[in-house]
Amino acid sequence: MAGYDLQTRVWPGAYGEDARPRMGFFTDTSVCIGCKACEVACKEWNRIPASPHGFTGESYDNTIDLGADTWRHVAFVEQRKPLQLDPAGPDTSTLAQTAARGALAEQTGLQTYQDGDDLRWLMASDVCKHCTHAACLEVCPTGALFRTEFGTVVVQEDVCNGCGYCVPACPFGVLDQREGDGRVWKCTLCYDRLKDDKEPACAQACPTNSIQFGELGDLRDRAEARLAQLQDAGLQEARLYGADPDDGVGGFGAFFLLLDEPETYALPPDPVDTTRDLRGIWGSAAAAAVTLGGALVAAVLGGRR
Repeated sequence: MAGYDLQTRVWPGAYGEDARPRMGFFTDTSVCIGCKACEVACKEWNRIPASPHGFTGESYDNTIDLGADTWRHVAFVEQRKPLQLDPAGPDTSTLAQTAARGALAEQTGLQTYQDGDDLRWLMASDVCKHCTHAACLEVCPTGALFRTEFGTVVVQEDVCNGCGYCVPACPFGVLDQREGDGRVWKCTLCYDRLKDDKEPACAQACPTNSIQFGELGDLRDRAEARLAQLQDAGLQEARLYGADPDDGVGGFGAFFLLLDEPETYALPPDPVDTTRDLRGIWGSAAAAAVTLGGALVAAVLGGRR
């Protein structure tokens, strides 16, 4: 885990000797097959209500987004590629590129169902990011959101009062209030299973090992090696998302290897802890109030003369 600062604001100091290594997810989208086994396993283990949204008509995705009743969401992104009608035309690299994609599939595990002749399928299992600097935790007035001894962020449903402050605070739109309940629900990284030294349900159910669970530092090292493998094979647009501890949220506890820009997956390109500038804002507001108060006092005293 050398080279990575995995400290968070209340971990491990708050736990002392009871602190455990920081655990997390590395989701390698290049081997996701869109089977949604992770979604099913998550719902079954955590007893999450059904969320039958139906199909949008734009994708095979039937869960649409993360929410109070969808803690894992497998996104389906369909990209239509330009057709090469005349192989002997100006662009003669099409056959070579097709062969290269086939070799890439065989050598690195990038499946051909993701990159065909006419369509490119990008599939990714999204989840709460368990941020190092978690704005949701910062704004919670009841302590319902807390940092566990594993460095993950969990909601205590018996403490949540449904105020909803955390919902707009999350830069990813992960948190959501359950309809008819009012309380906030999200991924706990299977905190109950972690306490029993068990793998989270979604990672255990993933048939391609797209969702990998472990100590965060080890996962980051593994992700760097996988990224280098894909880029060496010619997939230059591949990138890690959320693995940088110097980003706007201090790095994710659940990060991703993407095959395109984050916006393609409906993810913010540069997420920022929404509470980061609050201290400066309140300081400026206080200074402005003092200045205004002084001006009013001066005006009143000046008027009496």
